[in-house]
Amino acid sequence: MRKELLENVRNSHPLIHNITNYVTVNDCANILLACGGSPIMADDVEEAEEITSICGGLNINIGTLNQRTIPAMRKAGIRANALGHPVVLDPVGAGASRLRTDTAMDLLEHVRFSVIRGNISEIRTLASGTGSTRGVDADIADAVMEETLSEAAAFAKEFSRKTGAVLAVTGAIDIVADEKTAFCIFNGHPMMSGITGTGCQLSAMTAAYVTANRECTLEAAAAAVCAMGICGEKAWQRMTEEDGNASYRNYIIDAVCRLTGRELEQKARYKIL
Repeated sequence: MRKELLENVRNSHPLIHNITNYVTVNDCANILLACGGSPIMADDVEEAEEITSICGGLNINIGTLNQRTIPAMRKAGIRANALGHPVVLDPVGAGASRLRTDTAMDLLEHVRFSVIRGNISEIRTLASGTGSTRGVDADIADAVMEETLSEAAAFAKEFSRKTGAVLAVTGAIDIVADEKTAFCIFNGHPMMSGITGTGCQLSAMTAAYVTANRECTLEAAAAAVCAMGICGEKAWQRMTEEDGNASYRNYIIDAVCRLTGRELEQKARYKIL
């Protein structure tokens, strides 16, 4: 994984418009600052287009969806497309309710996404237009494992072909794919699933990476996923017997802040299918 992908974020300080969920909004803002980007959180329809216009990229997260923010998401996405800005979709909980599923499908119809990042159950819901998930978590039956890796990579490639977006399917093994190439990424730590917000943070950070590396969206998205996984590993190494999940969350943000391009090159663990 090329160190320049991280260094370009730190050097360009991309300004990212986030319409994200209020459970993790603070963590998303902090992870953007830690990786070298800059956040704006704005979800009112009266300013969504204007804020997007002054930013470099857009991150849409449907985690705490409501009727007030849905029009803002659509308008911001359409405006970002018109300006040629990268747009990331995080379809949190798609399949858990009709509102979430219908909203995600509507956004896919009206907005061209650069990257769609979610767990395997959420992505399968988008691919089929219907589904069920265990809240905002992936169903165990959908889990990507070594024995299902080739099948999952082929699925991601095909859905990328249909949507035109890079697919970032995250879980115990992460897959980042366009229609031709899939990065299968093995970085990370199981405790990352024990805190709220690592996925939301990753989507925000992915928006910064693809905004700073517009000529190579696939590789930039893969670099963001590797970086987050590496930082999950580094954070775990700091844990003591007195630390819990709140400390772990903060250690991840610290690790993102201190991560270097050289570390990304040396510690990224992946194979390409």
